Parts: sequence; structure tokens; C-alpha cells
Amino acid sequence: MSASVLRAYRASILHFTANPAQQGDDAQYYEYFGDGLLVIKSGHIRDCGDAKELLASYQAAGLSLDVTDYSGKLIMPGFIDTHTHYPQTDVIGSYGTQLLDWLNTYTFPMEARFADLDLANDVANFFCDELLRNGTTTAMVFATVHENSIDAIFNAANSRDMRLIAGKVMMDRNAPENLCDTAQISYQQSRDLIQKWHGKDRLSYAITPRFAPTSTEKQLELAGQLFAEFDDVYLQSHVAENTDEVAWVKELFPWSRSYLDVYDHYGLLGKRAMYAHCIYLDEQDRQRMADTQTAMAFCPTSNLFLGSGLFDMNTAQVMGIPVGMATDVGGGTSFSMLQTLNEAYKVLQMNEQSLSPFQAFYQATLGSAQSLQLEHKIGNFEVGKEADFIVLDLTATPLMERRMAHTHNLKEQLFALMILGSDRNIQATYTMGESRYQKHAA
Repeated sequence: MSASVLRAYRASILHFTANPAQQGDDAQYYEYFGDGLLVIKSGHIRDCGDAKELLASYQAAGLSLDVTDYSGKLIMPGFIDTHTHYPQTDVIGSYGTQLLDWLNTYTFPMEARFADLDLANDVANFFCDELLRNGTTTAMVFATVHENSIDAIFNAANSRDMRLIAGKVMMDRNAPENLCDTAQISYQQSRDLIQKWHGKDRLSYAITPRFAPTSTEKQLELAGQLFAEFDDVYLQSHVAENTDEVAWVKELFPWSRSYLDVYDHYGLLGKRAMYAHCIYLDEQDRQRMADTQTAMAFCPTSNLFLGSGLFDMNTAQVMGIPVGMATDVGGGTSFSMLQTLNEAYKVLQMNEQSLSPFQAFYQATLGSAQSLQLEHKIGNFEVGKEADFIVLDLTATPLMERRMAHTHNLKEQLFALMILGSDRNIQATYTMGESRYQKHAA
């Protein structure tokens, strides 16, 4: 293709410009073009708007467009998964335990196998392909305690031009011996991996203490030291997922005011820190997260599957705590963000709250980008942002085709999509303007 020819994609287009929960009833927090055009230049957004208007303006300017026509489909920004475990891919959907038993029965035995680089590479490549097949273009990912597990997932993501944040698990107690490092080893290996991978292409490193019970105080102290040492690295962990877990933390850290306070004590809160679950927090904990802009990852499918509890979205929104959506594979039961939004709606219904379809798709795109401090790069179609986008087929199944025929507006279409949708609705996935997945005709 000539360098003067720009790529463009024609379909209905939807993206968000603000958080619906923080706007008035009449505020415009999204842009929707029934017949839209997305124009890409060098992997970034050049234009987004009405197709006929843009086509006419480009023609008048003497600029050629190579247009891929997805008419009848919906283009949205790629989904963003703010918490998931790639080593748990092969134990997704395993029967019958809650959190702490899940770790011992399924997670730890599987993670021990990741000392084998060939296995790690195999799972990492499958995992990244599965993300793309489900329309996810950015993810924040746990690896294992093994350094090569990070090499595997970063290489797999980088070869697909995905934006990925990942880290080696730091874990020096209350786990099998073959999965334990030491405080000093975890510090040094994490530091080496930061220098090797952080900021390379679209990759970022996350300091990754698994959760407070599997780290000594010295390890948490050194994790905090790392977080302070590198200005723009991330931190990821878990907090307040399960009542037995919360009680265990109280036994292990009797001096702490709360589970979250353990992390706070060691300097592990702040922007670019992401904590999964955040179910059993009190008002002081939530205020501390708001004050430090520490983010929550809402993991509805795993919270239901492991019987953990119900997330409080409304309080987080009112207090201004950043919230990202997360699949939490493999305690989570699907790679699909559509299925994740489906379960999020049900979790909030059980908690006497509601999740509008606009709020849901904002959370899966721009909201998650904001929770990761990445809204200047991804999350919507503002000019100059990275061209990660997906093409959705709203009539991918006979049931959905029939249901869509009875919708009356965009809100109803989006709600049907998030409740009935799955990987089958992903027609295509693009990262940096390049096709990474195309659904084959049946």
C-alpha cells in the first residue's frame, strides 16, 4: 500500500469521553456514529466521525483512503482487562473450592509447572490469542514466581503488539517450597525484570506481591522500596476478597488496622497500584484508596465462582476511586469481557445496585484505561491515541439477531449485547491498527 494511502474502517462507532456516573442526566459522555469512519495513520487514530462527512473531506483534500467496510457491525475501543492470571488458563472452570482451597488445590500445583519455559511459552501464546479472540487488547497480568514466566508472557504480547502490564509473583511464605523465593531474591529479580522489560514497546512492569499472607514483612518492605524506586512502574496484588482471607491477614499482621493497612504501611498504595476484589473494606480503607488514587479491579465472575462476595460499585464511584473491569482468569470463568459485564450486572443487582449498559462499556474501555493511568494512550478514539479497536457483530447468534430486532435504541442494544454476548460477537480485533484476529465464517 502506498505511504500516502490511509487505512479506514467503516461501521457504526461508539466510544466514551467521560464517566457516565459523574455526569448529569443531560451530559454527553459518549460519541456514537450510526455510519462512522475510523481513520488510522501509523498505528494511531487520525480521525473518527461521520463516514460521509469524513469521506468527502478526505476526497476534497486529495487524500486516498483504503476503506475496510464493516457496515452493519459496531466498532468500539479494545477491551481492557485490569486483573488476570495467565498461568491459571489451564485450571479455569475447576470444581468446588473457595479462595484459599483454590490456591492449594489448583493454582499452586499448576504454577509449579512454569519453571519449564516451553510450557510457559505455550500457555502465554494461547492466553494472548484468547484475549484477542475475546476483543481484549490490553491486560494487567500475574505471572508466577519464575523469571521465565515473565519472559514468556511479555514475548507473546509483544509479538502481537498488545499493551500488557505484568509481573513476577513475589512470594516467600505460606506456599509450597518450590514456589517460594526470598525477600532479597524477589527484590533483585523484580528489579532486573523491570530494567529488562519496563517501557519496551507497549510493555510495562508491575511489582507483584501475590497477597499479604504469602509475603513476609521484609518482602513487602522491599516491594514498597521498588515501587518508590521506579517512578512509572505498576503494582498489583489482591485485597479483601474472602472473609477467611481477611481473618488470616489479621492473624499474620496483628498490628495492622485492616488488610489494606498492611499494604499502606509498606508504601504499596498510589497511582498505578491495582488491587483485585476490594470486597471487605471499611469506610476508612475506601477513603484511603480514594485519597491515594489506588485502583480497584472488579472481578465479578471469580467473586461469584469462588463464593467470595459482592462488590460495592456505587460507593467507589461516589468516593472517586478508580475502578477497572477484570476477568480474573482462572478463578474467573471467562476471557470474555462481555460475559464479565453480564456477571457484573448480576453482582450489583444482588447488592441492590444497578449497572447501566453505558456505564458497563465505559468501565470496560475508558474507565479501565483511567484506572491504569493509560487514558492518554488508549480507551477511546481521541486523535493521536493508539489504534486498538474491535468489531462487534450484534447478531452473531440466532437468538441475538432475534433480540436485536426488538430493541428500540442504542441503550437497549448494548444491554442485550452485554447480557447475551460472548466471544462469538467479536468479528475482528486490531492492535495499533493491525488485524490480530478475524472471525472465520461458520
